[in-house]
Amino acid sequence: MRYALTVKIKALPETLRGSLTCDQGVEMREWKQVAIDAGIDIFFCDPHSPWQRGVNENTNGLLRQCFPKGSDLSLHAEHDLDRVATELKDRLRKRLAYAKPIEAIEKLLLQ
Repeated sequence: MRYALTVKIKALPETLRGSLTCDQGVEMREWKQVAIDAGIDIFFCDPHSPWQRGVNENTNGLLRQCFPKGSDLSLHAEHDLDRVATELKDRLRKRLAYAKPIEAIEKLLLQ
C-alpha cells in the first residue's frame, strides 16, 4: 500500500498534492514513510467520526458499487483499478452542480 499510494500521489500535479486526510485504517500504518516519500502532509480524522471526511465516505459508497466491502483489491490489476477511478472522475456530481470531478480538477489546474 505504501509504495502504490506514494506512486499515485507523485503522479498528481503539484497543485493537487496539498495534503491527504485518512481514516484510522490499518492500511495507513506506514503513513509517516508515505508522507516523506511523497512530500505530502497526512492528517487523520478522529475515530468513529465519518462527518470529518465526507468526500471519503461518499467515494467509499461509490466504490462499493464496484467492489463489495471486504474485497481484496490486490486481486485486481492496476489498470482495472485505474479504470474504475476514471469512471468515478467522469461521473456527474450533484455537489459540483452536476459537473464531473475531472472538470472541477481541470479548473483548479488552469488557475
